[in-house]
Amino acid sequence: MANIRFDIVGFDLDGTLLDTSGDLGAAVNHALGLAGREPVPHAAISGLIGGGARLMLERALTLTGGAEGIDQDALFAQLLSFYEANIAVHTALYPGAAAMLDALAARGIKLAVVTNKREPMARLLFGTLGLTPRFACIIGAGRYPLKPAPDALHAMVAELGGGAAAFVGDTTFDTGAARAAGLPSVAVSFGFCDALPHQLGADAVIDHFDELVPALARL
Repeated sequence: MANIRFDIVGFDLDGTLLDTSGDLGAAVNHALGLAGREPVPHAAISGLIGGGARLMLERALTLTGGAEGIDQDALFAQLLSFYEANIAVHTALYPGAAAMLDALAARGIKLAVVTNKREPMARLLFGTLGLTPRFACIIGAGRYPLKPAPDALHAMVAELGGGAAAFVGDTTFDTGAARAAGLPSVAVSFGFCDALPHQLGADAVIDHFDELVPALARL
């Protein structure tokens, strides 16, 4: 069994643990339809994700003609309402994630989620998918500044009693937050990467969750 020095491993949610692109894309396109815009094709959805749902909507509006004349607050509320009602239609763990979480838990490592998704939404999604019991800590938007600010990662470590921690994510929001918090990070190449995986600034990059335990052992 590979020896891992970390007491805590934190994960981003969208594009890291869960492929949420189908349900987020449906919510974005619902909002765009209300604004009289054409839908964004599924292949382009991943490029809109990262930094929270409001930024996702802003990017979608920019892509489809700009935000001038749009009541973004009202449209954002409609997006959230639709997403909440359809939060786990297409969403699922990435391949190998369940076995990876089991392997870390078997080592006594505390697992956490720190996401820029609004915390009630994150908790609803995890509850719907039956994932909540796997995690000792779930922190979402609303309590602390969004990543790449380090505040939520500092809170993760504090809530779990301190110790050595690492963070796993898929964007510069994640690697930036880890770096600012003084934590090593691992990037997943299969997520919603906003740069080439090896240019995200992570200490290691993995292509499948089968590689995470060995990567953490090397850090």
